[in-house]
Amino acid sequence: MSTIRTRFAPSPTGFFHIGSARTALFNWLFARHTGGKFILRVEDTDKERNNDQYLQVIYDSLKWLGMDWDEGPGIGGNYGPYKQSERADVYQDYLKKLTATGRTYEKDGAIWFRLEGERYTEYDSFLKKEVEKVKAAPVTINDLIRGKVERAEDRDFVIVRNNGEPVFHFVNVVDDIAMEMTHVIRGEDHLSNTSKHVELYNALGAPVPAFAHIPLILKTDGPGKMSKRDRGALIEEYQSRHFLPAAVRNYLCLLGWTPKDGREVLPIGDIIDQFELSDVHQANARFDEKKMAFINQQHLRALPLETFAWLATPVLQQAGLVSDTTNENYLQSVLALCQEKLPGLENLADISRYFFTDDFPYDEEARAKISKKSDPAIRIRQLIPALEKLQKLDDADIDAAINDTASANGAKPGDYFAPLRFAISGVGGGPHLHDVVRVLGKDRVIARAKKFTGE
Repeated sequence: MSTIRTRFAPSPTGFFHIGSARTALFNWLFARHTGGKFILRVEDTDKERNNDQYLQVIYDSLKWLGMDWDEGPGIGGNYGPYKQSERADVYQDYLKKLTATGRTYEKDGAIWFRLEGERYTEYDSFLKKEVEKVKAAPVTINDLIRGKVERAEDRDFVIVRNNGEPVFHFVNVVDDIAMEMTHVIRGEDHLSNTSKHVELYNALGAPVPAFAHIPLILKTDGPGKMSKRDRGALIEEYQSRHFLPAAVRNYLCLLGWTPKDGREVLPIGDIIDQFELSDVHQANARFDEKKMAFINQQHLRALPLETFAWLATPVLQQAGLVSDTTNENYLQSVLALCQEKLPGLENLADISRYFFTDDFPYDEEARAKISKKSDPAIRIRQLIPALEKLQKLDDADIDAAINDTASANGAKPGDYFAPLRFAISGVGGGPHLHDVVRVLGKDRVIARAKKFTGE
């Protein structure tokens, strides 16, 4: 069996869309699962819309997501060049082959591909004129996901524009032939183009690759395909929000594919082992940012503390909460508490602020909720003497201080937990209260309690 060769062929005409990332990922997964090759090819023939900035974003995003390519820009290979703008000679050679077999003709300055079949004229209601059509034999596409699809082209089509630029259909097929692609894995919206491409393969006497058209990604709300203008559609957004690339990659896998073992949160090695094109769904997938955030949270929680700290420290530095002089042991203690509760690294600064500064805000919604039972300032004033007497900050001593205060004031121990948390952190939830007290230390807890009561 020949080596499987898949490709991702983006156009650098805009920022990197989540649908493009998913297409690249399915090609990469299939290549890695089968021991094949994953090729990056840049379709940059649209000179007016191409942008080097967008091309760099594609490179950076693929690398961020951990999708290395075996051949392509920056790496090379035996089938280059890998940018269509550098392959004009290749296209000319293949155009000559078509012309030599009588399958091309010129009209209105453009070069057209001639279909084989009986020709007839018919009135086109859309164009509002008579057009020539062709009774071409139906093309059968044995799609690895969609099954058997039959489609017949009914008119010739342009392969080189009147400005001399080759059309997508032509260069796409030529490159796949010249680069010996065995599998073409792309979005379901390309299925309508495939019959044209098969006609070109046949006319050029080349073997037709296996096609696999993956489902579209729909918007979170409402009908329609997700576009670059929709919220959450760009990979760069998740990079800027400090999502883990492994988590984004994990979620993208689930947009149209389900692991055999039923798990949704799993490492990339397990995904590669399980990935089969035959398991890709036919039904369209719906993008769900909340689910991606949940998967990101699960990946964060599973990180070793050292790795989590390495990722978290720059986020806290950017927020001005830590610096090179911050005590490393204290930082590790704080992060150990935050990791289990953290929704995402983008939330870390807000969640952990009170550990690094005494100038933290009080959540007024949390204050209102706590104040429904009793005045939190009164409870803290009652608790301060017991806190001052603490010798140790283990669970038993903290509980004893609260229990004794409650007993002396005819209250329940639970009446003091929420006020104490609010007084020393400004929030109504978070890590276990006893752990927060221990990490902050007795002096800071008492100082904040007194500040809260106005003492």
